[in-house]
Amino acid sequence: MIFHVTLEKDEDGWIVAECPALPGCVSQGKDEEEALKNIKEAITAWLWAEDQKAAALLPQKPGQQPIVVAV
Repeated sequence: MIFHVTLEKDEDGWIVAECPALPGCVSQGKDEEEALKNIKEAITAWLWAEDQKAAALLPQKPGQQPIVVAV
């Protein structure tokens, strides 16, 4: 998957990375390289958490297991 992110230097000199497509998905780093590494981890964690919320809402049918599909 591809996500667009923004990078902005804060008043303390840290680089703040945000993924606007994923509300609240923000990270930071000492430099651009670290900020990009950290936002990738934050995006992965954000998507995992949303998947867990969605999985908890799946209807439970006897004998039927949810199937996981990786993309």
